[in-house]
Amino acid sequence: MPELTSLQNPRVKYIVKLRDDRRQRQRDGVTLVEGVYETELALASGLRPREVFHCAELSAEKTVPGLDLAPVTVSRAVFEKMSHREGPDGWLAVFPLPRRTLDLLPLSPAPCLVLAQSVEKPGNLGAILRTADAAGVDGLLVCDPRVDLYNPNVVRASRGTLFTVPAVETASAEALAWLRANGIRVLAATPQAERLYSEVDLRQPVCIAVGAEDEGLTDFWLENADLRIKIPMAGKVNSLNVSASTAIILYEAVRQRKVG
Repeated sequence: MPELTSLQNPRVKYIVKLRDDRRQRQRDGVTLVEGVYETELALASGLRPREVFHCAELSAEKTVPGLDLAPVTVSRAVFEKMSHREGPDGWLAVFPLPRRTLDLLPLSPAPCLVLAQSVEKPGNLGAILRTADAAGVDGLLVCDPRVDLYNPNVVRASRGTLFTVPAVETASAEALAWLRANGIRVLAATPQAERLYSEVDLRQPVCIAVGAEDEGLTDFWLENADLRIKIPMAGKVNSLNVSASTAIILYEAVRQRKVG
């Protein structure tokens, strides 16, 4: 197949549309995955791409492990037009959205989950996914989302861990009912709490709930949580970045579970 060089090609325009338009991604049930490593993780999760694009000029890798679909070869100008990242590595794929629901979420005997409510920034949601992967959590519940879980920037910021951590978009009421039905305690992270996160037993089935960057958790979760917890703050600002807060609390859970 000849190299694709025209910026006006309908396929190129479609990829740009997918990159920029959440509604288009949702209508078509797909997302963009860019990068060798990220594509490899998506493949390992069992997903098969619908289309793959490769720019040899930008790529140090001639193939992606596990890929059995011949890529469309494109020029550097075309790839940079489609790309959503700085310093692209020459690989981009269109993948179907994973079909994940609460009922299909696999749980360990003492599950540890993260609930992120109304997080607005793709970078923060991606960073939470990376931490969740590293900490070995059972899953991420994305409640009342303001950012598309499958936004290409979430995929990028997560380094592909969106495909290794079971993540489910859901309404808060539905998430609470499911957590109650499975005997999982909800710990709401808020600066107004009295208990320090390190004073709480995190070895039991728990879901750590964190809220939007500026507003924190809504009253729904603050009132329905089993316990409110906080991270001690000695400075002038009363809260940390939501992804940093999540990492601190999660790694306390990791520490306790290894010690216990």
